Amino acid sequence: MSDPAVPRRPTLDLRSLTPARVALGRSGASVPTHALLDFTLDHARARDAVHAAFDASRLVSDLRALGLVVAEARSQAADRRDYLRRPDLGRQLDADSAQLLARGASHPCSLAIVIGDGLSAAAVHAHAVELVKHLLPMLAEADGVAIGNVVVASGARVALGDEIGAILGAHMVVTLIGERPGLSAPDSLGAYLTFAPRPGRTDAERNCVSNIHKAGLSYDEAAFKIAWLVREGLARQATGVALKDESADRAPRRIGTALPE
Repeated sequence: MSDPAVPRRPTLDLRSLTPARVALGRSGASVPTHALLDFTLDHARARDAVHAAFDASRLVSDLRALGLVVAEARSQAADRRDYLRRPDLGRQLDADSAQLLARGASHPCSLAIVIGDGLSAAAVHAHAVELVKHLLPMLAEADGVAIGNVVVASGARVALGDEIGAILGAHMVVTLIGERPGLSAPDSLGAYLTFAPRPGRTDAERNCVSNIHKAGLSYDEAAFKIAWLVREGLARQATGVALKDESADRAPRRIGTALPE
């Protein structure tokens, strides 16, 4: 028997707590028409996010306005079709980009940031620059970690940051990239941190801060986690399974600037 002292809440109340598809109701043996239409719309938004054009030039301009040194690069994926069918091509720089970055790599740096379209250019357009704005002062507080280079990469998979970081001589690379769109979040941004980046690094050697979007992590929360992982990763000379994210234990009691609607 249920405890009479515990108040019962209607199942529909769950919908106020999560964007997940819960308490949809039913019409006969099927979901109601409005739930089906919502599903169809969200599915279309997810597909659109995967195929959206990447405005690298706008990102470069916005990042330079923050006083950062920014370069452009692209992977070996010639177009979106290649990118989706050949994930391996998205993990390798094309020859011209590799040469360009090598010429611009004057000296090793503590941290490089790679911003790639990934599977949702919409996420990058919506959140990458604002996240960097919040991240810069937190990095400055984290033992004065300075960003050596920022690279905006088209046709990028996460591992493309390993090759870019190696060419730039970065001790650590943070790759901000559009995550695989979901039916409740087509514009989710992820951040992947890798110490001593080089081609061949595995996902076990990275830390990930994911779900940066209006219903997920705020810019302040994400920036705090990333800055903490950067500081600790550089100090311990490790990321991935060797670096447990304990940033929550150090976070201020109240942190979080809500993302705009």
